[in-house]
Amino acid sequence: MRAIARLLQLLAMVVWVGGLIFFAFVLAPTAFHTLPTVHEAGLIVGATLRVFDLVGLVCGGLFLAATAALFVRATEARSRRRYEWEFLLCGLMLLGTAFIHWNILPAMDRDRDRAGGDINSAAQTDPARVHFDRLHARSEQIEGAVLLLGLGVVFLLAREGDGTTRSGTRASDTSSSLTARSA
Repeated sequence: MRAIARLLQLLAMVVWVGGLIFFAFVLAPTAFHTLPTVHEAGLIVGATLRVFDLVGLVCGGLFLAATAALFVRATEARSRRRYEWEFLLCGLMLLGTAFIHWNILPAMDRDRDRAGGDINSAAQTDPARVHFDRLHARSEQIEGAVLLLGLGVVFLLAREGDGTTRSGTRASDTSSSLTARSA
């Protein structure tokens, strides 16, 4: 049971954080540098983000379920605290992703429609464009925060498997020194 929950945790977070990294550092820059217009690139990036948000929401749900299962079975207070942190960080990631998906992206679509379909053809002072640009900046900030939170979860997951005790020594080193002293 623990191995399956751990596998679900790792798989869910690797897919989500890896996808965020790919989206931010590969897909979006490539679309904006390769496609003929900013409008076309924006459509591709926006459509991809809508799909990937759903992937993130599913991954987040799986991660929370697996973490809850591990938390319930944990006997050490230290393990329970780590699971609490993992749960909290992932919950914040889910909130950010849900906010972008169900609030920011639909509002950006409405602004694009009010601007005639191509936000870049609207004047810089057009209220729809001003609002769109503000939402776009907010979306980037929230996605950046979701990525940083995800990296925090990955850090916690990596620490979970390293066998390090609170004093910084490996648990196997401690048991070998105890064995050597008792002999």
